[in-house]
Amino acid sequence: MPVLALLSALVVVGFEQLVQWRFGAVGIVGLLLLTVGVKAKNPTVSSAGAILLAVLLAGPAL
Repeated sequence: MPVLALLSALVVVGFEQLVQWRFGAVGIVGLLLLTVGVKAKNPTVSSAGAILLAVLLAGPAL
């Protein structure tokens, strides 16, 4: 059990660092909103996080 928890924590922290490196602080805020909204079963907050991440992924319009 402790090994599974450690591996899970490493994956989560690694993904978080990847988002931080790629999208900066706004990416972390979007990921945080999405995570909190899903955990709290609040569609408004999770939708705001998902939209923020989608806008970051889309990038600037050409």
